[in-house]
Amino acid sequence: MFVAINFTLSSSISPWTIRSNSGQKTVSPRPITSQITGTVSTSTTQQATTRRCECYDMYKEVVPYPEAWSWQKSIVKDRKTLIDDDKDDSDSLIVLQHQPVYTLGTASTENNLNFNINDSPLPLYQTERGGEVTYHGPGQIMMYPIMNLRFQKMDLHWYLRALEEVVIRVLKITFSLKASRVDGLTGVWVGDKKLAAIGIRVTRWLTYHGLALNVSTDLSPFNSIIPCGIRDRGVGNIKELLLNEPCSSSSYNTSDDDGKLIDIAHDSLLKEFCEVFQVEMFHQPVSMLKF
Repeated sequence: MFVAINFTLSSSISPWTIRSNSGQKTVSPRPITSQITGTVSTSTTQQATTRRCECYDMYKEVVPYPEAWSWQKSIVKDRKTLIDDDKDDSDSLIVLQHQPVYTLGTASTENNLNFNINDSPLPLYQTERGGEVTYHGPGQIMMYPIMNLRFQKMDLHWYLRALEEVVIRVLKITFSLKASRVDGLTGVWVGDKKLAAIGIRVTRWLTYHGLALNVSTDLSPFNSIIPCGIRDRGVGNIKELLLNEPCSSSSYNTSDDDGKLIDIAHDSLLKEFCEVFQVEMFHQPVSMLKF
């Protein structure tokens, strides 16, 4: 049974820091009070302490989609074994960019492709995530959390709203952009431009797939699809919005290059992710994924 309520996510954990611990960089949450509205299961397990999250951070790398997809499924498989043995004591997060690609979710239809499905202008993959068609490419930061929701809230609507909250905070706090949700839709908008797409898969309360934030992304490939199946709204990125708001109080200077903008967005995403989900980030060697 599920009960719809409004709730406040809050904490009193020590301030956000980055520190060295045996050669590993860690990120810890700071005190927050955040409003997230969602549907909460009566069987929800409330997280009582800060949980470890192992981060495979290659945010400056442009990775082929099938590789990242394979890494996620491998981690999920291993984590299921740990759950069975009652040894699942940490979550995982993969951060990267993708080579240009279109992906289709479980709700996808060919009606939202402006090309013949057998003659795609870019590699095209049918995935098990929810949602419709979208584009991934350089300049777009991907976050793939593999999280055990038994240690958060066992509610998929809450999890989607929490991912949106991460991006909303980044856009508001770091870039002074007025970000919001749209009733009935998943993702994050600034005005009528969608900046973040979210699509997830959950198996035995383990999440994978995740969110994509357009930072300096080339938006032209979106013209070949109906992004997320939404016909009456556009797609945007942080760079173009900041260029249109030169008086913004953002920490980003419009004279900075795209790499600097990616750096700023990445750092903010990790910080806000830690705060929303109350996890402590431990950076792991990427070579552990590439076996």
